Amino acid sequence: MGRAKYAGDLKVPGMLHGAILRSPYAHARIVSIDTSAALALPGVRAVLTGDDAPNTLWGGGPVKDRYILAKKVVRFAGEEVVAVAAISEDIARDALDLIRVEYEELPALLTTDEAMDPEAPTVHPGRKDNVAHEIRFHRGDVDAAFAKADLVYEATYTTSSQYPGYLEPMVSVASLEADDRLHVWTSTQTVSLARARIAKALELPISSVRVSQQTTGGGFGGKIVEDDNQLVAGLLALRTRRPVRLLNNRLEDFLSCCTSVPERITLKLGMTREGIIVAKDVRIVADCGAYAGLAGEVMHVSSMRSDNMFRNANVRCDAELVYTNTPPHGAFRGFGGSQMLFALNSHIDSMARELGLDPAAIYERNAIGAGDTTVHGWKIRSTGFKQCVANATAAVDWAAKRAAPRGTGVRRRGLGLAAAMHVCGNRTMGNWDGSTVAIKLNEDGGIVAQCGECDMGQGAMTMLTQIIANEFKVPLSQVRLMPPDTDSAPYALGSFASRVTMSAGNAAIKACRSARAKLLVLAEDLLQADPGSLELADGGGVQVRGTDRRLGLDELARAHIWRHGGEGFQVTETWDPPTEEPDSDLYGNCAPTHSFAAQTVEVEVDTETGQVTVLGSYLSDDLGKALNPTAVHGQANGGCVQAMGWALYEQLKLEDGRIANGNFADYTMATAESVPLLHADFVETNDPIGPYGAKASSETAILMAAPAIANAVYDAVGVRIRDLPITPERVLAALQAKKEQQGAANA
Repeated sequence: MGRAKYAGDLKVPGMLHGAILRSPYAHARIVSIDTSAALALPGVRAVLTGDDAPNTLWGGGPVKDRYILAKKVVRFAGEEVVAVAAISEDIARDALDLIRVEYEELPALLTTDEAMDPEAPTVHPGRKDNVAHEIRFHRGDVDAAFAKADLVYEATYTTSSQYPGYLEPMVSVASLEADDRLHVWTSTQTVSLARARIAKALELPISSVRVSQQTTGGGFGGKIVEDDNQLVAGLLALRTRRPVRLLNNRLEDFLSCCTSVPERITLKLGMTREGIIVAKDVRIVADCGAYAGLAGEVMHVSSMRSDNMFRNANVRCDAELVYTNTPPHGAFRGFGGSQMLFALNSHIDSMARELGLDPAAIYERNAIGAGDTTVHGWKIRSTGFKQCVANATAAVDWAAKRAAPRGTGVRRRGLGLAAAMHVCGNRTMGNWDGSTVAIKLNEDGGIVAQCGECDMGQGAMTMLTQIIANEFKVPLSQVRLMPPDTDSAPYALGSFASRVTMSAGNAAIKACRSARAKLLVLAEDLLQADPGSLELADGGGVQVRGTDRRLGLDELARAHIWRHGGEGFQVTETWDPPTEEPDSDLYGNCAPTHSFAAQTVEVEVDTETGQVTVLGSYLSDDLGKALNPTAVHGQANGGCVQAMGWALYEQLKLEDGRIANGNFADYTMATAESVPLLHADFVETNDPIGPYGAKASSETAILMAAPAIANAVYDAVGVRIRDLPITPERVLAALQAKKEQQGAANA
């Protein structure tokens, strides 16, 4: 309807426009920068280099390893070198053309193998090597379990990086207010974490920074805390003392946004002949690019989350995150789950075929159960895992189609199955994973709610509005949920780890019921009624049960003020899940509950072109309770399509470290014509902790399509693709290798 106000829509009096000059080299020393011509251009108000920026290092995760503007060295092609502010965007971009930077190009480490060479230079000086982070754990007796297994299978898989592909590129408007506080309006998934990062990087007290979330047109993890856009906009505003709008165009967004973490996963599983998983050993090499960001936390998820799907007590992991001179990688929807689940689900399908078992039976026999504690100390409070597998397979007539003969023509069809789990919150950033909701009752009965969690298109604000309206028995139109603003909203972690429905939803219920208790006490006195006879009335207010004696919310709100000791009606409540921080060995129940899902796909493979076409998809999602069926269907379909793009099409291509396909003309994504009619159902397990029994639904849906497609390709033509994306070239190469192998065997 045109009502949404994105940060790019804002127009502030006196506003300047920012632009950024980026490095053309993957690795180079900055010899000199001449900004004189740019500064002389009429309309230019500031030209800033690394010398004008703070010396404080910032980072999107625990490691602080980058500057707002590069100082002396650039470490990836696209790194921010010079920032300009001018009276128009055209003038700002013209000024970029006048800046002269002399570089001394340095050797670049473009792959993890190059970076891990003992003789390789370090991407960051002062480090002993290029390993940014390590994860190692060993539970049970892995070697003994392998020795007793009937089948031990090992293979290596590689996953590619994926651009978030949100509709709205990153944008911020920063303004220095009259009291010298920096106000930033931005597209973000978390206002509180953005404020902390901006304050730290710009060397400001947190109280002198205000962050307001504008309507956010998609995030998918890319707008948590890893972008430099907000910091550059803030720096320009501080130096010019004028409001500055900094908008990435699409090419700049490709260059600056963290893409998903590419990983090389060597997986070894041991199984009994009945398909019981008895041991797992995994080695991961992950590429964070030039800066660590959240990639270490992503690798953490790849390393251990999927272990908790099964009852296997013997797991071992050795994972290394490696610096390279490539654009940074970091948070992405699924947050490391997709990478490992591609390997794990492909592995299970391979082993099932070797053992002559149905992979669905392997999931059923190994599935974790409600009440179980997993190998990593996770407490499973509800699970529809087995039901999801049953639903997904039944919907496509799995048994009959798998038993049918495979075609021998040019185009051949196959079925694939995959399963997944995800968290609904994650107590790993510190000893808090809660959420706070404040509710105010206006004198006309209108309800105003404040919460610092962010909606990025997933429907979080609608969900919270529904809960509040339901608790007060009023229409949705009577509830107004304020946009997140650090000056007014309670502190909040934000939208990631599929935590908002769980934490904010429970906080909203708790706040509403606290408000209801206050209303009943007030009405008890005003109506001179027995407390046990009072109840909330439909349409809002309190009534004496079985009578027409009632007080509306408006009357109660006014009565709460106009009395001795009165005040405006407001309550604030916080819900913090019953979880624990993992210990130094990464053991502990870090999430309050977990979502499970399964997906089947049918594909057609053209053996002459290598083209893979997805003909059908069925996803079954254990989300506890569907609070908004339309919204969660959208999440399921959106996640599924995003995963199909990763599986078949999407891959950032680098040439000498430079992104070669950083635009929507060259970066291939899944479009309507490449996606079949999507089918899904929901398994409602009514989680004992979730609000009204609800769990998360936004990330589980992205975790399965890639392995399901890979398994379906094998089912169709008998070749196992272990490297994403599954391109026609890779399919043809695998078919040729199979043909040559068969020829050699028959010779």
